This record gives sequence, structure tokens and C-alpha cells, in this order.
Amino acid sequence: MSTQTSSRPVGVDELKRAWDAVNAGEFRAGAAADKGPRGRGTAAAGDWSPAAGEHTIAVIGCAGSAGASTIALAAGLAAAAPVRVIECCSVTASGLAAASTAELGLHPTDWRQGKRDHVLLERASEVLAGVDEIPLPIDAENETQLTILDVGWEAGQLLATDCWLAEAVRTADQVVLVTTATVPGMRRASVALELLANHWQPEQIALAVRGPRRKKWPRGLEHAGGSAVRRALVADRCVEIPEDRELAVNGLDSRPVPAPLISAARQLLEPAHLPTDTSESA
Repeated sequence: MSTQTSSRPVGVDELKRAWDAVNAGEFRAGAAADKGPRGRGTAAAGDWSPAAGEHTIAVIGCAGSAGASTIALAAGLAAAAPVRVIECCSVTASGLAAASTAELGLHPTDWRQGKRDHVLLERASEVLAGVDEIPLPIDAENETQLTILDVGWEAGQLLATDCWLAEAVRTADQVVLVTTATVPGMRRASVALELLANHWQPEQIALAVRGPRRKKWPRGLEHAGGSAVRRALVADRCVEIPEDRELAVNGLDSRPVPAPLISAARQLLEPAHLPTDTSESA
């Protein structure tokens, strides 16, 4: 018994439409492919520079799930208004998708905006195949503005790409590397510190380490990161980020960010003498 199914003839007009769609990049790989978000497919054109009174902090995770988005949001909540967090990653990798307490809709520049207390959150609305596809940021609305760049790309890939974000990180007022209190986390932090050493003075780079307090770190952990990590520790450029079990399970959502996290993030603002928010709302 044959299991072959008959197929209907394909008309010339349908073939032409399919060919035009392929040329336009509007094809799909499967029956349900059109249900997912569409990608940009093109690099963002132009350059971006912060406004005259705009202070920028770049937050970069040294490894996946290190907590970079959490630190970026906590730093924003710890800072005094006006402040915004720009999540620079594909919509499929967003860590802030559920973090807004009020959605503001889609901006004409393709940034999806939301608010969390006094912090404006801006995140990509499309699938991005590369760091060079991240759209240019929206111009700052305030003369004195803190802009936190939540960089969702590996530092080596970022710095090797010719794009506005790489240049924005190179010229940022401060860089925060987020890692974990593990041997792999320290090794990744060492690599990132070495990569960044060509662009910043050591005092401009802070290391945020998620895990137990430093005095409880396992023996040999500090040495796992090599000389770069040890220099950061000796220079007191390391901020301890406490673990939060509920946050680790649920991720960022509309529930309050734990106060110890905001307190730790506030320490990241001190080197630049940035004004902080002393309210308890988060």
C-alpha cells in the first residue's frame, strides 16, 4: 500500500510570489515559522553619542546568567532620576521582558519602553542576529541623564564588531563586569578584564561578583582569575552581590527587587559620585 500523498499543482503566479518573497527575505523555514518575531536582518546605520550631560555606565555579563540585567536594573533603581536602562540584546534573550510595572508601548525607533518606579526601561522588539543590528538609542529626554547600557553580548564579540554599541562601551564613563563566585566565573572575568584593559583605566572598571561574601569564598577562588582579578580585588574595585533564591528561580518580574541587591548596586555608583535614590520602593 502506497503512503505517497498527492500534491496540488503550483501555479505560475504563486511561484512568482514565492520568488519575490525569497528575494525580499520574507521566507519561512516551517509551517509555524511566521508565528515568531521577525528579525531586523540589517545593521543599524549611524553612530550614537551620549548627550552633553549624559553619564553612561556599561554593564557586561562575563558569562550567561551571571545577573547582568539584574545589576543594571538594581543600579538604575539605586540611582536618582532621571535614569534609563537600555537592554542591548535580541528580544529572544531579554532579561527585562517582565521587569516593567507599566508598559509604555513601542517607540517609532523600534525600542519597546516600560517604567519601573523612576527608571525608564528600553528593550529591543525584534530578533537580532548580531550586535551590529541593535538599533540606535533614543535621544535622552533630560539634560542630566544616567544611561545604563545592559550589554547582552560577550565582551570579545562586542569589541571585535564595528558598531555603535562597541564605541559606546569604549567611551562609557564606567564599566561594570558581572560574574559569579565560581572558578569558571573568575576565569571569564579575567578574560574580560584583559580585553577591556586596552580601553579603560583600571579605576573605571568595577567587578560585581554574585555569590557568598568574599570571606566565605572557597580556597583558591581569588587566584582562579589570575592577576587581573587579583588587582581588582586589591584595589577594592569588587562589589559583592548577594544571592537571592527567589530571584534566581523566577527571574526579574514586577515583584520588588530585594533591598540587599539595590544596596550592593548603590556601591557601583559611588566611584562616579552619582546621586542615589534613598527611597525604599523598587
